[in-house]
Amino acid sequence: MTAEDRLATSDTPSKPRFGAHCYLFTARWSDAGLDVLDQVRALGAESFEIAIGDDVEFNAALTRRRAEELGLQLTTGPGGLWPVDCDLSADDAGQRRRGLAWHKRQVDASAAIGAIAYTGALYGHPGTVQRRIPPAGEYERTAEGLHALAQYAAAQGVQIVLEPMSHFRTHLVNTPEQGMRLIEMAGHPNLRILLDTYHMVTEVRDFAAAIRTVRDRLWGLHACENDRGVPGGGLVPWAAVFGALREIGFSGYLVLEAYNSSLGDFAYRRGMFHNVCPDGAAFVRQGLGFLREQWANSLAPAAAATKH
Repeated sequence: MTAEDRLATSDTPSKPRFGAHCYLFTARWSDAGLDVLDQVRALGAESFEIAIGDDVEFNAALTRRRAEELGLQLTTGPGGLWPVDCDLSADDAGQRRRGLAWHKRQVDASAAIGAIAYTGALYGHPGTVQRRIPPAGEYERTAEGLHALAQYAAAQGVQIVLEPMSHFRTHLVNTPEQGMRLIEMAGHPNLRILLDTYHMVTEVRDFAAAIRTVRDRLWGLHACENDRGVPGGGLVPWAAVFGALREIGFSGYLVLEAYNSSLGDFAYRRGMFHNVCPDGAAFVRQGLGFLREQWANSLAPAAAATKH
């Protein structure tokens, strides 16, 4: 067996799936944006995340058919209108019930387009930050709702993927350790974790250790710089990130995420006040090139080791 043969077997993890978020191209997914799927596929994306919610209307069959024709894997997240009183972690039991019902509808929408995962800060509501000592039972009741949601989604072939966010967006799950704690309490195999390099900058000192913490529960990574710009040249320690991904045998999803700042006031409404993504296609082209280069570089030490 040659060195190349050995590198192509168990010593090397399967290649990640590289993807892009719809917000790089559109403020709201619709039937009029179907050509975006062709565009991102031509740019080299293998997956595409669609933000769904109460204000997002489109023909699920059309989106599913076009994605399948292109060989593009779809995922979803609740980026659209999400009523603040639909919250799995709320103190009020009625809000928790409404939260579970609301998320189940989003799972239905995800399944309708053939999405394999429904991702985000599903444990709470982004933008709700309770500045208090956590009350007794907060994690327990949140875990109960997540277990029910994971069970419901499993029957439709949709994974539930939790994304830790910075303390500016949520008080519940800011770190990978907290995400793992909640998953373990929920106790359902259909729960995974999505790390976001933008949120990690404010919450994590050691990116590699954070990745090792979630290990086989790591579904994917939202990849962007500390300013939400295209990966590379910022504060994110990409060599450490990709070294850790290779170490744990990662073969999940690496998804570019930012807000297109050329779409009127869209980026401003999402809380981004500088021009980090004026051109979605350029962002994806440069970003995917950088991510693939980093992945290749992470394999170089293993290739060198097989030659000695």
